[in-house]
Amino acid sequence: MSPNVKKILIVGVIALVLFFLISRPTQSADAVHNVLGWLRDGAEAIVTFVRSLFN
Repeated sequence: MSPNVKKILIVGVIALVLFFLISRPTQSADAVHNVLGWLRDGAEAIVTFVRSLFN
């Protein structure tokens, strides 16, 4: 992929994210909250796994 295409894609994704943040802030906040919850659950699962290795 050429550098120009990569830059255009990055700018397009950023513009799309900003559009949704501005036009639908409540739904965007809910989506971010859900993603952070998934990440927290994944981190807790990893911590539980590592703790079980040393018990």
